[in-house]
Amino acid sequence: MALITYIVEDSLTIRENLISTLEEVSPVKVIAFAETEDQAGRWLAEHKSDWQLAIVDLFLKEGSGFGVLKSCQKRRAEQKVVILTNYATADVRRRCAELGSDAVFDKCNELEQLLDYCSQVTPGDALH
Repeated sequence: MALITYIVEDSLTIRENLISTLEEVSPVKVIAFAETEDQAGRWLAEHKSDWQLAIVDLFLKEGSGFGVLKSCQKRRAEQKVVILTNYATADVRRRCAELGSDAVFDKCNELEQLLDYCSQVTPGDALH
């Protein structure tokens, strides 16, 4: 059973590579994506129960991943939101945790940990 995943990433190259890697190596099925904070907020509001995992970049074409995190604060406990960023500093990790992220991964050197995380989240838990 696939982990129903939503991606918020504005770089086409990174998004395409991320989706293909996730779907090839992890039990992930990406169902939609957004490039801006507003697009992500609208989709998440309209599809409250349609996803299990959201993977969010912090710096977007418009807005930020921090705003996306805020829009996910009332999600169900089994819905997970992780940040994937080039700026995974201690301060960024702390701020993301304060806003409710389940994890933060560095794009440059923590992709393997992201894949492991995706494999550990139980598909199906969020869609009961």
